[in-house]
Amino acid sequence: MVVSRKIRVLIVDDSATVRQTLGAVLESDPQIEVMGVASDPYVAARRIREEIPDVITLDVEMPRMDGITFLRKLMAQHPIPVVMCSSLTEAGSETLMQALEAGAVDVILKPKLGVAEALAESRIRICDAVKAAAGARINGRRAPPPATPHQVVREPEKKLSADAMLPPPSGRAMARTTESIICIGASTGGTESLREVLEALPANAPGIVIVQHMPEKFTASFASRLNSLCEVDVKEAADGDAVLRGRVLIAPGNLHTMIERSGANYHVSVKQGPLVSRHRPSVDVLFRSAARSAGSNAVGVIMTGMGDDGARGMAEMKQAGARTIAQDEATSVVFGMPKEAIALGCVDRIVPLSQIAAEMQRLAASR
Repeated sequence: MVVSRKIRVLIVDDSATVRQTLGAVLESDPQIEVMGVASDPYVAARRIREEIPDVITLDVEMPRMDGITFLRKLMAQHPIPVVMCSSLTEAGSETLMQALEAGAVDVILKPKLGVAEALAESRIRICDAVKAAAGARINGRRAPPPATPHQVVREPEKKLSADAMLPPPSGRAMARTTESIICIGASTGGTESLREVLEALPANAPGIVIVQHMPEKFTASFASRLNSLCEVDVKEAADGDAVLRGRVLIAPGNLHTMIERSGANYHVSVKQGPLVSRHRPSVDVLFRSAARSAGSNAVGVIMTGMGDDGARGMAEMKQAGARTIAQDEATSVVFGMPKEAIALGCVDRIVPLSQIAAEMQRLAASR
């Protein structure tokens, strides 16, 4: 068996408890090794001079220098994949939007303590974020993945499909409506990529529903930020919201979002549920709901992200008559999700990020 070194992570956080807990979470994954910890950015800088990590997890609020300032200095001087780590607060979510703009690859919540199920879900999200960051494109260059599966083998974790939330499509053809809708799924690198796509849309663009893998509360700040930049109206989805021309609905973090149909009109259903394809919200859940409720009236778009969430759902959309788009490898921060959908043979068009907005509007208009 081929043995390769693990993904080496530097944890930067002023809380000794968080450093210890986060270290234990990361070390529980056989592909990850904590190479060191630092209580603030000055200690981290000295550690980086000794050895460059593959990924840094970085707290937002720290003494002597805050995480955003350190991130900006790091990206300017020595770009390293950074995953921002924050507590679940409204103020923190606003600050983390700045972190994503400054070059952070992803955002995670500090590990949840006390409840076994919550800690298990935190572990999945944190470890997946770090592994995605290790192979992410930083400043236009993609770092080679530093690790392949280690010799330590453990039983695969149970991975639920969209069956956990709703039945598969029935196969019955959906009647055409006067409006098309667009469903988009994204993960690592998706926040800035989605901004580019949505900024290119006119005010009367088809109704859009998006799943971006992101923690709860952060999705509201993300939607608010996009709304201030775009001609379309962008909001965090609420249960029962109508899918309307000129409106973009962002699935709230920690809840699944599905499309439902009433006559010729579409709305979203926002519900609790288990992790699907290791995520909540899940792109597979959104895409399956589009296959069931919209069929050929829908366009599916899968963008940058690690893993395979959305691939099976996109195949179901394609089978139901929807048109489908995948972001190309050259412009994806992480090419995992688009690659998996392409491998299933369910993608009509593979396009660079700069062409996604125009292409999805073209497909929506050419039913």
